[in-house]
Formats: sequence, C-alpha cells, structure tokens
Amino acid sequence: MQPKQLKISSQRWMSGALAAFSQGSESYDFAVHHAGVAAEHLLKAYLASLHPALIVEGKDFNSLLHATGHGTLASLDLSRAKTIGVVEAHARVHGLLRKQMPIDAKTFLPVAVARNGVAHLGIHDVAEVQTVFTTCLRVIDPLLTELQIDPKTYWGGYGQLHEILIAKHVEEARIALASKFAKAQAVFEQRYAHLAPHEREAVLATITQPQPSPNHGEHVEEALCPACGSRGDLIGETHALPPDEGVYFAPYAFTCSACGLDLDGDEELGGLADEVPIDMTLDEYYSDWEPDEDMYRGR
Repeated sequence: MQPKQLKISSQRWMSGALAAFSQGSESYDFAVHHAGVAAEHLLKAYLASLHPALIVEGKDFNSLLHATGHGTLASLDLSRAKTIGVVEAHARVHGLLRKQMPIDAKTFLPVAVARNGVAHLGIHDVAEVQTVFTTCLRVIDPLLTELQIDPKTYWGGYGQLHEILIAKHVEEARIALASKFAKAQAVFEQRYAHLAPHEREAVLATITQPQPSPNHGEHVEEALCPACGSRGDLIGETHALPPDEGVYFAPYAFTCSACGLDLDGDEELGGLADEVPIDMTLDEYYSDWEPDEDMYRGR
C-alpha cells in the first residue's frame, strides 16, 4: 500500500509491456496484460499518495485496518488485504484529475477487458491492441507529472516508441473528429438547406427542445453545436464542492438533434469539456438523496 513500492512496480511492468509490444504480434498478449497492470499500479500509487485507505475495498474491515496504520489489530495479514480493481482505481483518479486525464470511463474500459482477458482466458482482441496499449500510456503520462516521476526514467529506452504511439493516436483522433464534423454538416445541409429561413427556424426550434436531466448526479446543459450552430445537449455529471463552494458540472458527451453530431469524451468535446459552476443550490443537488438505512438502524 506504499506509493513508492507501487511506482517501482508500475515501471517494471511497463518496461516488460514495451519490450513485448516492440517484439510484434506474437507478444501482444504480454504487452496488453503488462501495460494494464502498470497502469493499475500507478493509478493506485497516486491514490495511496493521498492516503492508503483510498485503494482498499471500503467494506473490508481488515484491509481498512492495514491502510490506516492499525494492521496489528487485523485478523488477516497484509498479503490478504483486498484492494479495488483497475476500473474503480481509474474512476477514483479520474474524478480527482479530470482536467489532467482526458481518459474517461468508457475509453478506459477496454484496458480492463483486454488485461483480464489475457490473465483469465489467455485471449485478447488483436485488432484493439494498439488502442488499448496507447490508452495505458495516456493514463500514465499525467500520473508521472502528479507523482513527480521523471518520464525518461519511467519509459527508459522505449521513450521514442512512447512518443510515436502518442503522436499516431493524436493524428488518428484528429482525423476521426474531422470526419464526424464533416458528416454532421452534410446531414444538416441535406435536411434543412431547402427550407426558407423562417421555416428552418421553426423546425429547429421544435427538434432541439431541451432534454430533461437523466437522474441524480447527471445533468444536461444547453450548448451550441460546433458543427451546425443549433442548440444541442451537453451531458455530464454534477458534483458538490465542500463547504459551500456550490455545484459544478463536468460534461462528458454532446448530442445535436439537428445534425446528428455525437461527441463522446474530453478529447472530442474540446472546450465543451470545461468544468463550470451551475445555477443549482446544494439543497437542490441533494434533493433526492436517501440516507443509508443500515447506518441509522437502531438509532
């Protein structure tokens, strides 16, 4: 549960992952597995640097005792402590470093699937190897900054391979986003170019009616579509900052009913992904909160 140990472990696993990746497709199973473990250990290193309790299963009392410095009271030794999985580790870190880490839960999930597929079944999707592998690198990069780890030391002799994979991802993402915009603009022209201005305005006013927020924690805000300029829906999560700092909105997707543009994740959202305060009181934010019955039973 010590950050230093987890940092060292992450670097060792990543060194093995990069070596396997550079050897070609026959070693891709080792590459995705080792990269996934490296990402998990560095995610946990960051959480443990804040407090070791942040990487343990909250309902396992013995693990909490070890994490809070009371291991002598635990009925099981440290080697049997239960920690959170890689998906939960990423979710916790992303919640804390949303601006620094543009990898959301949907983007990160294939990493866990690929790593577990190799570990438990000895299989993986070769077609997704480079995407999964590069996602691990993109998760690790901001963590190196947060944990003050020298990138040259961490990547070792594979620094150039790291740079090539990141640059290739950036270019592919740019092309994919440009294609989305072009398609949306073409759809908009096809649907509405033949209409007179006043007719188009009336049709768009009907089509782009604001959508209700899905449920607690999730929220919809109005935003102009970057492709066609119509009113679209910016979807995200709300969270409260204590104490009395208000409620903030963190977007993770955008949809436009007018042209069909669909953006997903910080990378595609660009400036739309900025976290902003919203006009919601803390009472409104917690309006549908229900207390834990177990906590108050017998009181």
